[in-house]
Amino acid sequence: MAIQAKERKLSRLGSCKSATGAGGGGLGSPAARGHRAAAAAAGPQRRLFAALFAFLCAGVVVLGGVHVIGASFRPVLRTAWPSATLNAISSDAGAHQAGSDADTVLPSVQIRHAVALPDQILLVLKDGSVLPAADRFKCLYSPANSSELHRSPLSAVSLPDGPSLVHCPAGPSNVAVSLSLSLSPPVAPLQWDRLVYTALIDSRDNSTIVFAKGMNLRPGRLGVASRYECVFGRDLSKPKHVLTSPVISAAQEVFRCVTPVRIRRYLRMTTDTNSNGDSDDKPMLVSIRTKGRGSSTLPSIAQPEPLPRYNRHRRQKAHSMCVCTMLRNQARFLREWIMYHSHIGVQRWFIYDNNSDDDIDQVLNSMDPTRYNVTRHLWPWMKSQEAGFAHCALKARESCEWVGFIDIDEFLHFPGNQTLEDVLQNYTKRPRIGELRTACHSFGPSGRTKIPKKGVMTGYTCRLAAPERHKSIVRPDSLNPSLINVVHHFHLKEGVRYVNIGQGAMLINHYKYQVWEVFKDKFSGRVATYVADWQDEENVGSRDRAPGLGTKPVEPEDWPRRFCEVYDTGLKDFVQKVFTDPDTGHLPW
Repeated sequence: MAIQAKERKLSRLGSCKSATGAGGGGLGSPAARGHRAAAAAAGPQRRLFAALFAFLCAGVVVLGGVHVIGASFRPVLRTAWPSATLNAISSDAGAHQAGSDADTVLPSVQIRHAVALPDQILLVLKDGSVLPAADRFKCLYSPANSSELHRSPLSAVSLPDGPSLVHCPAGPSNVAVSLSLSLSPPVAPLQWDRLVYTALIDSRDNSTIVFAKGMNLRPGRLGVASRYECVFGRDLSKPKHVLTSPVISAAQEVFRCVTPVRIRRYLRMTTDTNSNGDSDDKPMLVSIRTKGRGSSTLPSIAQPEPLPRYNRHRRQKAHSMCVCTMLRNQARFLREWIMYHSHIGVQRWFIYDNNSDDDIDQVLNSMDPTRYNVTRHLWPWMKSQEAGFAHCALKARESCEWVGFIDIDEFLHFPGNQTLEDVLQNYTKRPRIGELRTACHSFGPSGRTKIPKKGVMTGYTCRLAAPERHKSIVRPDSLNPSLINVVHHFHLKEGVRYVNIGQGAMLINHYKYQVWEVFKDKFSGRVATYVADWQDEENVGSRDRAPGLGTKPVEPEDWPRRFCEVYDTGLKDFVQKVFTDPDTGHLPW
């Protein structure tokens, strides 16, 4: 009965509500009028509660907005530039994401630049791009509506201190390139033979060092600096939105210019406020412009990178001896080269990797980083060894007293009783000595037809009688600001000179002419800018080529017996005595 009474009561209430709603504002029953009167009386209280609730919600939104704004705030340069220039140089391009769906997942791989090298296309990814293995994506050539325009990448590499690089096969001419895992639009490649490709900021003299292809300056000579100027900006195609500065020196592929004060401030502010860089902003670039009638600006992908800050109060550098080298596909010789030079006193290595695809990273990762201080720097720029050495000299300057510029097949050797430390100490306190030149002996195949299993130092023991040339160990502080270098020799500052080290004290064993399997790889391309490739019918008689070999990668019948005039086992004997494991007879590499 109680349940039935409740159902009748609920039924009456429902009918009252229905009548009220249907009446569209009618008075209804006395009970309904009483209910509306009570609701009207409670109206002010509800409105007060609603206003209080809205106020609290607004406070939460404001506080959240302040947090977001604070997280994304970037300082803005206050200068006397016109507003258009200010916007072009220091605008926050990250604002393009405003208004986008907060739940949208942004692509993890975005292409910043594309460069058409002679035999491939290089893609430079934006900082922070997450790069999977090369077999997990494809290179796309626009228009991408045909299956033959999808190709597997040649390689993909990423290092902690630089951008990720993807090497794609050369595609059809005049087409843009993208990646299958990137949502960013295709990028039209720039041509390698006319390009500013990297730049460094030097705080010592407030200059910018710009590395450029396409100006065709003569090797070993200074160009006329007044013919050029540096150009800074986010969009170099808009003359009103850039800053210019005079060029101080121009030589080979290296230009040094004054860094504008506003650029220094901007770079300092962006470095201090965002140490990881802003992968969404349009980057600051620097280029070279010819002056005068018909002036033109080189295309650029060069973002100025600050060098380690100069410490005027430092009395001693971290390392007395460092080594710079540039290599391509020499991983199998790397352990021997590093371990040997570590034993004789080299403390730091700068390895400029010129497009290797032979797992060099696996070799370096297998070596104890607490014992071998090695930095691998990606240097994809072809035929640019001299520029790479200039770049390395600047990178090593703050931490290295002396830097040797030798190749991966060259080994310092001390025939007498002196050591590397003895040689360096003889000149470290003589600031007028800026370069130590060391004779270089070229070894031949020594009768071998296969790669020696115990390494090059013990495997090749027959050489030419006379040294072919010298290699150098330089004091980076003594280099000429132009950074001219030819065949591993730098021009020095005025008043600074070099000395020739006697062969009885120090020399270099250059295992230049190894077994044919190794030597033929040199036919694939030379890294030196001003040295012709083996295939080219140019300077065939040069010492940079194998005498009498010609331009075809065909093994001569007498190759194993060539270049053998003097048997020299000095370094072999030293290595076997010092490095051989007494229990196993094995060498550590």
